[in-house]
Amino acid sequence: MSTPLNILFWIFVIPATVVLGLVASWIVRKVSALVQWRVGPPLFQPLYDIMKLMGKEILVPQDAQLAVFLAAPLAGLAGILLLSMMLWRITIAQTAFLGDIIVAIYLMTLPSLALILGSSASASPHAAVGTGREMKLVMSYELPLILAFIVVIIKTSGQLSLAAIAQHTPVLSISGLLAFLVALLCIQAKLGFAPFDIAEAETELGSGVLMEYSGALLAVWKLAQAVMLVGLPLFLVMVFLGGFGTAGLSLVWGIGKYVLILVLLILIKNTNPRVRIDQAMRFFWFYCGITLVIAIILATIGYSYDIAWL
Repeated sequence: MSTPLNILFWIFVIPATVVLGLVASWIVRKVSALVQWRVGPPLFQPLYDIMKLMGKEILVPQDAQLAVFLAAPLAGLAGILLLSMMLWRITIAQTAFLGDIIVAIYLMTLPSLALILGSSASASPHAAVGTGREMKLVMSYELPLILAFIVVIIKTSGQLSLAAIAQHTPVLSISGLLAFLVALLCIQAKLGFAPFDIAEAETELGSGVLMEYSGALLAVWKLAQAVMLVGLPLFLVMVFLGGFGTAGLSLVWGIGKYVLILVLLILIKNTNPRVRIDQAMRFFWFYCGITLVIAIILATIGYSYDIAWL
């Protein structure tokens, strides 16, 4: 990438990612409304919501740990923005470094950890219930998610670079397809979508982990959730579906892959009721865990005996 293009990339990548996140958020809300026979919000409603929250007063609980409470939303947003910037950089400039998939997994975890810290710092007994659920949920889906990526690493002959992994399509094999489906469900939980919207649970906990956030701080959380709709599906596209192209039919095909994942997330969200935290933990540890152990065995056999479809 030439110097002028490099400068333009760093200038526009964050605003473009935020705009795409708000559009993706609108698509989720609009399609969900249509499924429920409602009209749904206008295109700019997610932006209006953010702007409205930005103009409201920030209320901090009296006993809150002020520094952590204020910094947590910014840390969560920074983590998912860094992940998105790294993925766009790899896609557009085809520049990567060895082990960047490990960095990406770490950045994917930051919003959840920031949410736990911020909610805990609020000193709210009501938010504490949501915090406990979020902690259990993170411990439930992180292990299956890592096992799913281990399947990909086996299928790509030990590659740890996202640019190299994106040259393969693990989903076209049995083990890769199993890993992709489990990873998709883990991403569903990371996004806080039904049936894994246990930590917020508006009808039970009154927004749970976000109960004590208001004004601009709540706007930052909502913005982080919107950007996650860009970064997390894009990561799945790169790891499982062969990545993005940058021109012509390859670009169109890459956008189609992203839309496919977004549609799957929306379908799961609107066709499943909220599960209890014990059901979620059992699902991820037992059912997803066993599925991925089988996938790892199949991937190892396929790699050892050069059987691509395994």
